[in-house]
Amino acid sequence: MEGYVRFDWAMKRLLRDKANYAVLEGLLTTLLNEKITICKLLESESNQEEEYDKYNRVDILAEDSNGRLLLFEIQNNTEFAYFQRMLFGVSKLVTEYIRRGQGYENIRKVYSINIVYFALGSGTDYVYHGTTEFRGLHHNDLLNLSPFQQEKFQAETVSQLYPEYYILRVNDFNKWSKVPLEQWIYFLNTGEIPEDADAPGLSEAREHLKLASLSKEELNAYYRNVDNIVILRDNIATARGEGHLEGRAEGRAEGRAEGLVEGRAEGLVEGRAEGLAEGRAEGLAKGREQEKYTLAQGFKKAGIPVGTIAQVTGLSVDEIEKL
Repeated sequence: MEGYVRFDWAMKRLLRDKANYAVLEGLLTTLLNEKITICKLLESESNQEEEYDKYNRVDILAEDSNGRLLLFEIQNNTEFAYFQRMLFGVSKLVTEYIRRGQGYENIRKVYSINIVYFALGSGTDYVYHGTTEFRGLHHNDLLNLSPFQQEKFQAETVSQLYPEYYILRVNDFNKWSKVPLEQWIYFLNTGEIPEDADAPGLSEAREHLKLASLSKEELNAYYRNVDNIVILRDNIATARGEGHLEGRAEGRAEGRAEGLVEGRAEGLVEGRAEGLAEGRAEGLAKGREQEKYTLAQGFKKAGIPVGTIAQVTGLSVDEIEKL
């Protein structure tokens, strides 16, 4: 089986070429279950790639034939505030693409497509879809658009006016399927396109994303990117292991000490139980805090920019530079 470029790297390099729009269009068509045609790729303040950029960096911001904005974000590194990051990115798009003085009816529809290579949140599915709707507190009825609003906005429901979110948690999906969306998830995770792949866009991906088609310079840049991702993931796994071990050890020690003291006053059995519970909680908290610093140290040794480390760990630039 031929080797193909990872999709996250292709997003940054290859898929910005108009000749390769069909790959992205295929993914969107499969995900949204309607034919999508990209008119152009847009630039916004969110696309800045400065080292210390405080804004959410969007990998690709596209516009379809109906004027809807399609925001793509690919994330390899665990980020505990990623849900808020999604909200921030969409909020910026909504405000950036309406001119001052325009009526609110001119606000553009936004789709936020997030491809994450880590276990975001707690759930068992690999694709999640989020919309906004309003339900009555007393009757649980859905608040709908009036007939006038439906005609004015060419929409049937309130949720059609609001941003929609898609989260593709691709890391744990590695089984081949005849279902088009599952074929895409398989490719996003494994980088493989079996011969019987028939999902929209995958035939174009097979043609345009071959490793063999890259120049020597592009191939070297690609493998450097893959190596950096491996380093980041190894550092995350190591930091988690060390943080959990330290947290458990401190939790047990503090829990035993507190449990014995409280046990003498309120009963040995109850004291031990409460002390262990509190100790575990404090220990886990300390372990998570230690994990941030261990991650940051590993990233610095790997040569990752300080601004990127700050975004991933939540530490300040000053804290990281002192490590």
